[in-house]
Amino acid sequence: MAKKYNKIVLAYSGGLETSVLIPWLKENFGCEVIAVSADVGQGAELDGLEEKALKTGASKLYIEDLKKEFVDEYIIPTMKAGATYEHYLLGTSFARPIIAKRIVEIAKKEGADAICHGCTGKGNDQVRFELAIKAFAPQMDVIAPWRFWELNSREKEIEYAEAHNIPLKITKETNYSRIRTCGICPMRVWIWRIRQTRLRSTNLDSLS
Repeated sequence: MAKKYNKIVLAYSGGLETSVLIPWLKENFGCEVIAVSADVGQGAELDGLEEKALKTGASKLYIEDLKKEFVDEYIIPTMKAGATYEHYLLGTSFARPIIAKRIVEIAKKEGADAICHGCTGKGNDQVRFELAIKAFAPQMDVIAPWRFWELNSREKEIEYAEAHNIPLKITKETNYSRIRTCGICPMRVWIWRIRQTRLRSTNLDSLS
């Protein structure tokens, strides 16, 4: 038997998993669902998000503009530190703590019993989200449906969405996940600029 909650705050992107999660949470926990989206540079991907969240059953949607804080307190320090993961620049991973922090703040403000995320049970994102949530709200329950629900494939999620008239921007033929933040492309530009500056400096030294 599922634990009873009065109010759950959902980390909401409007993608497949979180679109399905709003009605799924209401069906399985019978509680209010409040959606929270963090603007960390997705741009047009946030368009129409409030209408979609409310139509699929959320009582409200917060869209939090975190771009400046994300750049000043996360992207720039990360770039200065030269942080990479297996030789790749960080793109989405360092956005998770700031998103989780804001979700916790809203969950406390709303008097929520739990926070839910749509990360899969196999990747690193679940760890990033949950450790950050527990750091800011140790007593808060975290619901991770991918670990136990019946929709254990993206194909099943799409079927659930179709059965519940949830609008999606993907089909079974275009079924893949995509994440965008303002940290991915700008960092590549930053690295390119450093390399160009060093190259110009080297060329000037060779002429002297």
